[in-house]
Amino acid sequence: MRELIPWWGRIGAKLVLSRLPLEYRQWQKLSLFRHGAMHNPAYALAVFRKHFAAARLPTGAGFTAMELGPGDSLASAVIAAAHGATRTYLVDSGAFAMTEPAIYRDLSRYLRSEGLRPPDLERVHDMATLLQACRGSYATDGLASLRELPAAAVDFVWSQATLEHIRRNEFADTAREIRRIIRQNGICSHHIDLKDHLGGALNNLRIPSRWWETEWMARSGFYTNRIRMAEMLHVFESAGFQVASLVATRWQDLPTPVKALAPEFRNCDRADLLVQSFTVSLRAA
Repeated sequence: MRELIPWWGRIGAKLVLSRLPLEYRQWQKLSLFRHGAMHNPAYALAVFRKHFAAARLPTGAGFTAMELGPGDSLASAVIAAAHGATRTYLVDSGAFAMTEPAIYRDLSRYLRSEGLRPPDLERVHDMATLLQACRGSYATDGLASLRELPAAAVDFVWSQATLEHIRRNEFADTAREIRRIIRQNGICSHHIDLKDHLGGALNNLRIPSRWWETEWMARSGFYTNRIRMAEMLHVFESAGFQVASLVATRWQDLPTPVKALAPEFRNCDRADLLVQSFTVSLRAA
């Protein structure tokens, strides 16, 4: 059914739905607004392992980690602890994480079946005891929460399809804050999805920034900052990172015609517009 709704119909629907007096938990249960798929144990472990491999930290060695944008689940705190993290910070722009202890108990059992040694969560009964067991913390005020973290305290930072959702006017400050909190030679691993989150094309580039960056658009469940790969890498380097590795996935042909884009995007480098997503490892210089 979702595939039958055009991109502009999805914008209209979400603009209306996001203004109904329902809490995020209710939308979450209806699967209309979700922040990721980290509630799935196998998926959550695969995502963590992909980013953890980029950091080249030995399992069990002891390290401090931070996930930016954990979304609907605090699974990463459990998984990081199972890999030897002595402290894990989870930072998001809202309190989106599921709070049911049974979800995390099931995750812990799954990790044991995979040969890992996660914290014992059988007696966990709320978020506070879960985070205590995992030596984790959960902050939900976005950039303001990052600014409260201690400097040079983290060895490894990662995010999965998060950076494209950070407001454009906060992106450079976010990059600088990540550099502040990560230790010298620490590693960041980020997967960034540059598709439009409306139909998997570039339809988000059709709309001029004077409309796209308004609060009523940005808080409607489909916002992306529209920063392309080249510009994003420049921001990282300006913040004090060096690119250690970069893997990009590209379209063969543009999925949205250049003539349909807002004037501000029509002169973008075609090669940059062809990037669907990329995964980058950054070393703190």
